[in-house]
Amino acid sequence: MGSLYRACAADLALARQAFPGDPVVAELEGLIVRVRPLVYATPTRKLSFVGFVTTGYWRLIAERWIPLLLSAALLFGSAFLAGGWALRDPGAAGGLVPAPYRSVTEPRDGTDLGLSASEKSALSSEIFTNNIRVTMFTFAAGIAFGIGSAFLLLFNGVLLGVVGGLSIGAGNGRPFFELVTAHGVLELSCICVAGAAGMSLGWSLLEPGRRTRLGSLRHEARNAVLLILGTAPWLVVAGLVEGYVTPSGLGLTTVVSVGLGLGALFWALVVWRGVGAVRAERAALRAGTP
Repeated sequence: MGSLYRACAADLALARQAFPGDPVVAELEGLIVRVRPLVYATPTRKLSFVGFVTTGYWRLIAERWIPLLLSAALLFGSAFLAGGWALRDPGAAGGLVPAPYRSVTEPRDGTDLGLSASEKSALSSEIFTNNIRVTMFTFAAGIAFGIGSAFLLLFNGVLLGVVGGLSIGAGNGRPFFELVTAHGVLELSCICVAGAAGMSLGWSLLEPGRRTRLGSLRHEARNAVLLILGTAPWLVVAGLVEGYVTPSGLGLTTVVSVGLGLGALFWALVVWRGVGAVRAERAALRAGTP
């Protein structure tokens, strides 16, 4: 915008000298007057911890709603299709399930895993460390023009769908949802955000705009890293829930309430603090334009 503004101002100076009575002079003057506040009067964003936690992080998510929707479509779309396939052909689908998940096809009596307090603490630490690792991989893979992030979203979606489909087909649908819902809604939300950050990173290389590809990558990388840093605490929350609430066998009603409550809190903050901040900023820019 700065380059275009300077070029337009130069055209106006030339037009005033060479064509003082031409209507184009008035048009250029009006354009310069309207655009100047957008170039020089844009509020400066000061990065602070409190500002980032309360507004900045949520605004970064809201500003990337297209890659966010694409991430959700890849993750949940593949999960839905893989779940249907697993229900129709459990024999073939079972070959994709890693060994630790194959117990979903075996009958279960409740979801209380009988873990001690120390075992739950160790499990929780291991889980949220793994969740952060998966999220980082999903984000970092976006450097391959977004293809890596898309692949990891599809992979995790297929795995989730196959495990869910096999569980339901084996009559373990209720235990499956009891084991994944409490932490799963928030955890999958965080993975979608990481996928959106990764694909935004890849898109900055494919469509750099008026920047060089390296300049575009640097600009988007800073925002993407901030997105991941802001997401990490929520992954810790999901890991704590998975380590302490999930193995306790509290029942479907309780775990669904916890899972949907955490998911609703996360996305309510995206809408309230993120979408609200974006709309307020755009309204301020429009108000400053004659």
